[in-house]
Amino acid sequence: MQKLAFLFVLVTVWCGAALAVDRAKVDERLERSAQVVREIMSAPDKGVPQDLLDKAVCVGVVPAEKKFAFGVGGSYGRGALVCRRGGTGAWAAPSMVIMSGGSFGFQIGGESTDVLFIVMNPDGARKLIQDSVKLGADASVAGGPVGRTSAGATDLQMHAEILSYSRARGLFAGISLSGAIVKQDKEGNRLLYNQNLSARDILFKLLVRSPAAARDFDAVLTRHSPHGGQPWSD
Repeated sequence: MQKLAFLFVLVTVWCGAALAVDRAKVDERLERSAQVVREIMSAPDKGVPQDLLDKAVCVGVVPAEKKFAFGVGGSYGRGALVCRRGGTGAWAAPSMVIMSGGSFGFQIGGESTDVLFIVMNPDGARKLIQDSVKLGADASVAGGPVGRTSAGATDLQMHAEILSYSRARGLFAGISLSGAIVKQDKEGNRLLYNQNLSARDILFKLLVRSPAAARDFDAVLTRHSPHGGQPWSD
């Protein structure tokens, strides 16, 4: 009996430690997402145009995405999606996402890459809260313009539901994520909120408050775009 009790305690401690490590990884992902936005927007003439950021209803970041190249290439990464409350309010709690598939243009195989995308209207947001969405097929996407304003944006960019960007080796550029698949990171959300929540619960129904780990992410987005978006209803 003593051996069984010892094994039970050992397993309990091990599971608790593993859970803490996994939660720490989710927290780190949010911290790195904030850092990506901060660094990109620190040079407005080379960042996301301010007028487009102010129109966005959601912002997604997949920090340090690891690209791999087998044949035509591919990629995989985990990140976070955060939206304005009701489409126009303050930035709310984040929902964790997984991005996979697609060959994102200029990156060299094996390079660590940051991906950022902005959701330009409620329809795009509604599509992204599905369990899985293929960009370019289920939701329109285009590489976004770079600079202080969107004056040079093309008609395709201005009508896309999602504008996407990538940063590698210090180079930030609009890059199409067409072909990439965005899925909900249900395990990431469970670790972050200690309960099972869907992306709709978090982003549209606002069932939870933003956790402490997302405080920096919220602050940097609020600093660069405190108002904007479009109103939506669930």
